[in-house]
Amino acid sequence: MSERKRPLFEAMRTYDHLHTSRFHVPGHKGKAEAYEEAASYYGPILALDVTELPGTDDLHHPEAAILEAQRLAASCFGADETFFLVGGSTVGNQAAILAACRPGELLLVQRDAHKSVIHGLMLAGIKAVFITPRQDPASGLFTGLQRQDVEEALRRYPEAQGLLVTCPTYYGVGADLKPLADLLHAQDKLLLVDEAHGAHFGFHPELPLSALSAGADVVVQSTHKMLTAMTMGSMLHVQGDRINRKALRQALAMLQSSSPSYPIMGSLDLSRDWLQEQGFQAIDEGLKAINSLKLELQKNPRWRTVEPNGTSRRCDPFKMVLEDSYGILSGFELKEQLERRGCYAEMADPERVVLAFGLTGQHQEAQRLLGALKDIEAGLAASKGNGRAQPDIGRHQSESYDCPEASNSPHERQDLIGQPVSFTIESLHREEPDVSHVPLERCEGRIAAEMIVPYPPGIPLLYPGEYIGKRVSAELRRLAAAGARFQGYDVSGRKTVPVYVSSK
Repeated sequence: MSERKRPLFEAMRTYDHLHTSRFHVPGHKGKAEAYEEAASYYGPILALDVTELPGTDDLHHPEAAILEAQRLAASCFGADETFFLVGGSTVGNQAAILAACRPGELLLVQRDAHKSVIHGLMLAGIKAVFITPRQDPASGLFTGLQRQDVEEALRRYPEAQGLLVTCPTYYGVGADLKPLADLLHAQDKLLLVDEAHGAHFGFHPELPLSALSAGADVVVQSTHKMLTAMTMGSMLHVQGDRINRKALRQALAMLQSSSPSYPIMGSLDLSRDWLQEQGFQAIDEGLKAINSLKLELQKNPRWRTVEPNGTSRRCDPFKMVLEDSYGILSGFELKEQLERRGCYAEMADPERVVLAFGLTGQHQEAQRLLGALKDIEAGLAASKGNGRAQPDIGRHQSESYDCPEASNSPHERQDLIGQPVSFTIESLHREEPDVSHVPLERCEGRIAAEMIVPYPPGIPLLYPGEYIGKRVSAELRRLAAAGARFQGYDVSGRKTVPVYVSSK
């Protein structure tokens, strides 16, 4: 094994080993004395929770350990330059948008974008044209943008600065990004990729290719999601000279804390080192465990893994979308049943649960999941809840909720390409008299006054100023009836939707 290179973590550990008197922030001084019964949990972390000191470097002006750690990350992931993020992919998405567009300019955006993208559009004060991804009719999952749809959007809006896509989706579905990169670059436009759930892509032949290898200009990854960094630990990768790197650095300095977390940054350094040294073998072992689990599940017609047709090489095998094919248990009910047996899923929607497997130690976890599913089925049989004798083949003919209306026009057009929408932060200062809260049954045809965000996955079903069409109105009612969680405005709890009074 080659010599380990973990410059930032080593700098933090070296300082801790000096046993200094800490006349500097943070106030805990590296000790957990004030944490009482929690001291055994937090003590080792607090010892490494330092600040900008000789040897520990400065995230906002890196010259030593952080600079070297970021350079090692760039080399590992195939970027020209990498920036550590301590505010998750949220801050990376927003910084990328601010660097890509000046106020008033236009950006093409994949419509099933995370809410952080919508917030970034607001902060930047720019216009967006949303492109709705194609949907696989068999699974109900969305499969990313098609080249012909992006080509048409560029024909209509040649002034667009570029395109922001989400790849992979929360459900682990990827897309072929190279045709999009080639198309955009031929017109000297940017490809920005929210690859939050794909930091591990490209590190094993059975995994999809990474966005950087496809030619993306800026790629944002949540290193904490599918790799091993601490929560909020993420990276922003850049290649080529199309993005304004000065503007990008300034945006990151503006959006990121001036007191960044060293434990989070150190975990980014450790995660990259682990991926280089042990990642391939760990991924290989994890894949064996997951493949064995899928073979076992295939023996039981009740439990069906959902995957879009023809996308196996673009889907993340470490994400499993699972459903009760008999249609007895909803996704939320299946998630609750699994939790009763100690298996906590990443998320659920009205039909399915999404299970995110780790890259290490998955054999035991897979067996526990299999045992939980057998126990759930036995419980259903005992309560005579088996229901249908055959799987419900047609249950995905309705739309999935991870993508909203195909058009923001007040007409029910089937156009996948929306009209330009101006985003500003003025919605934060709206006057309440201009807003009405209408029952779910009467929201169709109105204009949304707040962002409506089922969480997870954190993809806005509606943004402020968006027309509420027939399909989204029905989806809101379906989600509320199923008890879906919402961030911000709680549609399930209130059974109403905030709309502008002036909307018709």
